[in-house]
Amino acid sequence: MSEDRLSEATGRGSESIGVAEALPVSADEDGSPGEPPEPSDSRLAAVPLPPVLSAPSRESWLGTRRNRSRLWWRGASPNLRGTVYMITALLVYAVMVGAFKHLGTAIPLIETLMIRQIIMSAVVFVIAGRSLPLAFKTDRPGLQIFRGLITLASMLCGFSALIHIPLAQATAISFSQVLFVTIAAVLILKERVDTARWIATALGFAGVLIMLNPSGDGLNIWALMSVGGALFGAGITISVRILGTSERTETILIYQGLVLMVVLAWPAWALWVWPTAEQWFWLVLLSLFGTAGQWLITKAYQVGEASALAPLDFSRLILAGFTGFVFFAEVPSLTTLAGAAIVIGATLYTMRRNARSRVGSDLSSPP
Repeated sequence: MSEDRLSEATGRGSESIGVAEALPVSADEDGSPGEPPEPSDSRLAAVPLPPVLSAPSRESWLGTRRNRSRLWWRGASPNLRGTVYMITALLVYAVMVGAFKHLGTAIPLIETLMIRQIIMSAVVFVIAGRSLPLAFKTDRPGLQIFRGLITLASMLCGFSALIHIPLAQATAISFSQVLFVTIAAVLILKERVDTARWIATALGFAGVLIMLNPSGDGLNIWALMSVGGALFGAGITISVRILGTSERTETILIYQGLVLMVVLAWPAWALWVWPTAEQWFWLVLLSLFGTAGQWLITKAYQVGEASALAPLDFSRLILAGFTGFVFFAEVPSLTTLAGAAIVIGATLYTMRRNARSRVGSDLSSPP
């Protein structure tokens, strides 16, 4: 019995010693607590210390965030990625439109388009780099030329209207392109447009009509040219959607540049007016931003459905109204503000719908 009690006491004593050895606290000879002892064995060395966020740790944290962003981007639905490209393109285009409006009629439009296209093509060539010979290869040369011609027609009509009428009005009229795109997507591309997207498109166009406030004296030749630009713009959208199945983005932009420069060369030379230094700045700015916007919007329609992205184009009206107010003293009317509210609602709903499209397709697809 005494041996059992002695064994228990010895066990308890050894446990107490083990706990005491594990505690990082020591005492002086007088019993007062002292400084923690230095680790003497592997058990003390394994005690975790509070983490300190050093410079390499911060870089690692940023790298983790970037990796998560890449994973999110790869896992996003095609329509959601197209939405991101589209919204970014519209922000870039707002700067380009402001530069066009600022230059006005001081420089002939033909000359402006020619300079813009030369700079744009040079940027594309630099980006293509060693793959430039590959970028010239196309399986659809006829469609590439056709797209270049309707792009030129859309630019001539749209930018002419932009220079001569208020930004908000020109932008509002150009939104008739949405109807053309949606209808063409169904008839030509055989895309399925669900009821929600039809409603978003219809509501967006209703908002445009409210902002436009049609009347007998409100339409003129420049407004009709804006409608023509929207019609040709719908053709650009559908052609990019078709070309995107087999052509590189660089290929599409290169052939567009070749067609435009060949057609514009003689008229630009005949109407040439040498720009001032300040005008050269705006010409280069609009050219660079136009190049970025062209690439982004081409990429958007390559990865997303045309009928899903078209309603997002309504956001241009908000940007145009802001640019016109800040830089050209164009005060939006109450009808413009009311229509803008509807446009914003339709745009946000479309983005939310695009984000959910992948979930619906995954659930409906067989395992």
